[in-house]
Amino acid sequence: MAAKQFSEFHTIPFYECDVNNNITIPMLINVLILASEHQNESLGVDQAALISKYGIGWVVISYSIKINQLPKNRDTVKMTTRGTSYNRYFAYREFWLHDEQGNELVKVESIWVLMDEEKRKITPMTPEIIAPYQSEKVKRVPRLPRPKIIKDLAEADSKKYQVRCSDIDFNGHVNNAHYLEWMLDSLPMAFLDSHTPAQIDIRFDNEVKYGNIVTSSVVVDSEDNDKIKTIHEVTSNDAISASATFVWNDR
Repeated sequence: MAAKQFSEFHTIPFYECDVNNNITIPMLINVLILASEHQNESLGVDQAALISKYGIGWVVISYSIKINQLPKNRDTVKMTTRGTSYNRYFAYREFWLHDEQGNELVKVESIWVLMDEEKRKITPMTPEIIAPYQSEKVKRVPRLPRPKIIKDLAEADSKKYQVRCSDIDFNGHVNNAHYLEWMLDSLPMAFLDSHTPAQIDIRFDNEVKYGNIVTSSVVVDSEDNDKIKTIHEVTSNDAISASATFVWNDR
């Protein structure tokens, strides 16, 4: 049985775009997650009800994002997603973004877990929760590329941020898009204006909470001379909250 696929169209408004009129990476993630939320609604899956009834909720732990081209202001794109496969503890979900001619703009692979909201621990998948997606049960879900780690933080450029109330979503977590905002903001505007991301591998390790101070650090990966790569870490209370590797193209 093939996994259920869901698609919808979205027209990019100006407030989802950067100074070059391209959709921002945080907004890209937000609109794709919105498509998965709409799939949940179409399948009769209510995230709030999941929390209230079972005390658990979906949490993403990693993304691998391949970008062929970022859509621009007023472009209409087709967003597609499916919960492709799962095993006892992990679920693999894919996302696609296509233009009106059917060209693939973005492909996103992601790994999700079910989190016990009270204990803050991963809980096994249950048949009644996973069944609506018709995902394939497998022994192993795909492994996504693991981001590099900054070897010497003393060599990194860093900025500090305080977690605001507006950074918290309805689950009580920091919205994942904000980690990407912090990472990108650690780079100079001149760099962002002249480069565009081609690949992003990001992993989320530890939660940060309202009021926490986070540090966003970045270094250029000097080990790969063929491509421009940056290595990012977001830390809080001396623990890595999220890490990422970005591969860049000249704009």
